[in-house]
Amino acid sequence: MLALLLVLAVSQTPAQSRQVGVPVGQGKVAPVVKLTSPPGGWTVDRMMLVEGTVSDPTVDPVTLSINGDRYLIRTSNGRFSRKFPAAAGKNVVTALATNAGGTGSAQTTSYAQIPPVPLKAVLTSDTDGVYTDLHIYEPTDTSVADGALQTSNMAHVFWANTESPSGGTFFLNEQDGSFDQPGYGPYLYIHRAPPQGVFMIAANYWPSGDKAHAVATLNVALFEGTPNEVRRKVQIPLATPGTTRVLAWINVLGAGRGQIYVPGTDPLPTDPAWPKNLEESAKAIASGGGY
Repeated sequence: MLALLLVLAVSQTPAQSRQVGVPVGQGKVAPVVKLTSPPGGWTVDRMMLVEGTVSDPTVDPVTLSINGDRYLIRTSNGRFSRKFPAAAGKNVVTALATNAGGTGSAQTTSYAQIPPVPLKAVLTSDTDGVYTDLHIYEPTDTSVADGALQTSNMAHVFWANTESPSGGTFFLNEQDGSFDQPGYGPYLYIHRAPPQGVFMIAANYWPSGDKAHAVATLNVALFEGTPNEVRRKVQIPLATPGTTRVLAWINVLGAGRGQIYVPGTDPLPTDPAWPKNLEESAKAIASGGGY
């Protein structure tokens, strides 16, 4: 009987509150969202300013969708603003804001007359107050030897090294005047002329003390805006401080050809175009060998 009472007492004790997941605003009336930029029409700018307002200032963040890729953007007094790499051709931007009263949305479409972006990676987190850092490892002339990947010879692009020797660009998470905000991201990487070879995309997780876990979302696009476009979305939970997870491998084969391999989801590639030691390389990065 005592054991039963103890079980009942434990089951009725409320779980400790932890701040995980995307919060909603406190307003009781569904928010009104307005997009002031992009204004629609045509543009020749490679970077697209997304800017707008939400009537409920307690909504933070706002969820953006740009051609299907999800971003979480911080608000400040009901305003949000951030530049993103534009895709060649059609760019459909949707902004969503949710509070206790419902969800409001706004949408605009613009067309960019720019060259296609061959490689783009976007990483977001669903939890505030954590660092879910994006790390890109690029191929070099010496990154593959005897059919095996040499991770120590790959070019490492991340928040402290934002330009690669081959032209890859990492966009710092600049919002509200800060370049070093923990939380949702987004972290962006593009390469307008990616070299042939294998790229590795990883996330490094550093939570604060009151955060249980975060869900990282990676969106990858190859040859965006062309008939050869390939898109993948990867979602993975992160829970251990210092955890590094390889989220995706990209093999650029040239001439608009490429392959994406997602570990834990896809079968291990057997094509000879891939290095033979992908699993071992991922373990080396996860153990800190690549930092």
